[in-house]
Amino acid sequence: MSDAVVVVAVTAEAVVVDIEGTTSATSFVVDTLYPYSRARFGAWIDGHSQHPDTRRALAQVRELIGEPAADTARVVTALGTWLDADEKVTPLKTLQGLIWEAGFAAGELTSHLYPDVVPALRSWHDAGRRLYVFSSGSVAAQRAWFAHTPAGDLLGLFSGHFDTETAGPKRQPPSYAAITAATGIAPERTVFLSDLVDELDAARAAGWSTVGVRRPGEPNHDRGMGDHPMVNGFDQVRILPPA
Repeated sequence: MSDAVVVVAVTAEAVVVDIEGTTSATSFVVDTLYPYSRARFGAWIDGHSQHPDTRRALAQVRELIGEPAADTARVVTALGTWLDADEKVTPLKTLQGLIWEAGFAAGELTSHLYPDVVPALRSWHDAGRRLYVFSSGSVAAQRAWFAHTPAGDLLGLFSGHFDTETAGPKRQPPSYAAITAATGIAPERTVFLSDLVDELDAARAAGWSTVGVRRPGEPNHDRGMGDHPMVNGFDQVRILPPA
């Protein structure tokens, strides 16, 4: 496929967006949010061990490492190992999301969005499209992210949020089928915007339309978008109403 970028028009009722590399810079997540959570894993676990989401995440960590009695230090070591490898492990994402949620609420964090994202999201929402997020980051992290943007609280634009715990792995077609079942919107009326061709392949296999977002400087830029329609930003996407 040629690297030439043109305006892509898609007929859709639902627009599902990825975050890292798609709406937002991966570098912000890696350079700002990852260190923020890493520095707080131990204190968060010790201070919130009875929180239902924290308890569930801790049980999942201990199960994954095969150490039912693992203490905080051991759990933190496992989390750090996964973080170093950028593993999309559900309990890691859950704990990161809880920590980031608190950081956003405290005013210590503000999310990053590419300049073309907010106008497009508002335009699509105002035109009656239903917007969703599907990210490897937890639902808590997603909600905190879009509630604390440089453009203000954008949560009202979205009809729902999905992560690897509520939908499944992002590179597997059944995860997209699960989102279809949850939204009640037919797959052929749903479009997914992502920077990763493996995710786009999975979404298309589930019957969705797809648009690859190939932003210069992003880690997945050089992988290309296969045979998926490609843009460099949301301002090059036209979402047309279904007939």
